[in-house]
Amino acid sequence: MRKALFLISAAVSSLLAGTLAAQVKPEDVIEYRQSVYTVIGWNWKPMVAMAKGEKLYDKEAFARNAANMEFMSKLAIEGFTPGSDKGAKTEAKPEIWANMDDFKAKMNKMNAEATKLAAVAKTGSFEDIKKQVGATGASCKACHDDYRTK
Repeated sequence: MRKALFLISAAVSSLLAGTLAAQVKPEDVIEYRQSVYTVIGWNWKPMVAMAKGEKLYDKEAFARNAANMEFMSKLAIEGFTPGSDKGAKTEAKPEIWANMDDFKAKMNKMNAEATKLAAVAKTGSFEDIKKQVGATGASCKACHDDYRTK
């Protein structure tokens, strides 16, 4: 009985989510994704500054920023729905929607690297952290190079 109720609830939730997503204006989707990237940047910049020695390394702050970035990187892909390539000012190139499989693969890579960064921030040495900052940054750059206007 509980399993059947759970499955019915999940199905209804999926249908409602699909209906709501279909009603969202492209401008709202663009605003959502820009907000996600603003939060990612807010957390990313201090970590890079620490890794470069431009800012004093604070293990607790770094770990918090890395955890925030990991979480937000999971949300980013939701901001690239069909039709959100038009509307408000956006730096997203139309190639995203033409090459969605490649774009998603790069987004998944960025999320994987952000996840590794959050893990190493908790337990790794500062040298390991600096290496992972580089790997995470490279995954971001790969997407920016192909799919973001300068």
